Amino acid sequence: MARSNGHDLPILIAGGGIGGLAAAYALSLKGFPVRVLEQSPEFREIGAGIQLGPNIFSAMERIGLKDALLADAWRPTGQEMRCALSGELVTRMPLGEEFFARFKQPYAVTHRADIHGVFLKACQGSNLITLETKQRVEDFVDDGKTVTVTLLSGEHIKGRALIGCDGMWSKTREEIVGDGAPRVSGHIAYRAVLKRADVPDDLWRPDIVLWAGPRTHFVHYPLRRGELYNLVAVFHSDRYEEGWNTEADASELWAHFKGQRPEVLRLLERIETWRMWVLCDREPIKQWTKGRVTLLGDAAHPMLQYLAQGACMATEDAISLAQNVALQPDNPQGAFEAYQQRRYLRTGRVQIMARVYGEFYHAHGVAAELRRMMFANRSNEESLDGIAWLYGGT
Repeated sequence: MARSNGHDLPILIAGGGIGGLAAAYALSLKGFPVRVLEQSPEFREIGAGIQLGPNIFSAMERIGLKDALLADAWRPTGQEMRCALSGELVTRMPLGEEFFARFKQPYAVTHRADIHGVFLKACQGSNLITLETKQRVEDFVDDGKTVTVTLLSGEHIKGRALIGCDGMWSKTREEIVGDGAPRVSGHIAYRAVLKRADVPDDLWRPDIVLWAGPRTHFVHYPLRRGELYNLVAVFHSDRYEEGWNTEADASELWAHFKGQRPEVLRLLERIETWRMWVLCDREPIKQWTKGRVTLLGDAAHPMLQYLAQGACMATEDAISLAQNVALQPDNPQGAFEAYQQRRYLRTGRVQIMARVYGEFYHAHGVAAELRRMMFANRSNEESLDGIAWLYGGT
């Protein structure tokens, strides 16, 4: 049993985003009491669309939440890349029967608030999980038997262990890894969501469409059962602002997308207000555990969005972590180290390959010609083979 040593203190989780709530729920299913400390006034997820590969559905199925996640999601029929200058189709991967037969799970897209809401509702239904807002973790002390966190308010909270799910700019990571600020990629993302009625019929597509330009890309797809349309525009820039929800300057966007396809420009014109964030990641590491404290999701292995795997990796982390804690219920340090050992190579590979995919998307000149040659004669089977390491593994 989870409390075989008589220690009834909860496991503390710093951060109530997707990773924090996924970890809380996975641990509760193994019988562990959990206390989630979220710094915001409410549990909510900012942002817009998010892509969900088969690997997250495999993970969600193991904790009984797959159907809830699919309820509000959109199932695109394909995923394609087009040249943003010529309109030429570079490559297309059908996401229908052959895809499902290969990976035994679907590909879908959803709103970040919807996946967060699935985890939040599940956590609210568990009597082992305590959810608290306005609780910002500033520091912690691990005495070898318990972990005591210090909140911004000065309050101290004691737990049996601590999991840092506090994201890209993690305070917990500062204490464990101490590797400073995230790596700035030099890419900025602008995002917006339109109502279906605001999208001209000739521009609406049921698929995920990526327009690859010189040092830019633009992606769009439906959300929330087709009621919304998600737009993300990315371009190279040295600008840096911390956070995920800064109001964006449209003139900067237009300067980078000038001269691109009419389909791209007409969709960009539909947007009245853009939100932006600077894309960052970190170098992969193999040590994100120290004593009774470990990291999860973006706090452990932040990655660029080009493989659409941030939430997927965090969910996989949560299930692996809960499994290992259940195997060593009286030894949090050993459980955390085992979890870390199982995860660091997979997450590190995603971090590195996300950078590579970013180069593919933004290729220009000779690199764009090489991209066209590489994809031109690739069969659907070869496309599936190329991504099997990600979608078929955990």
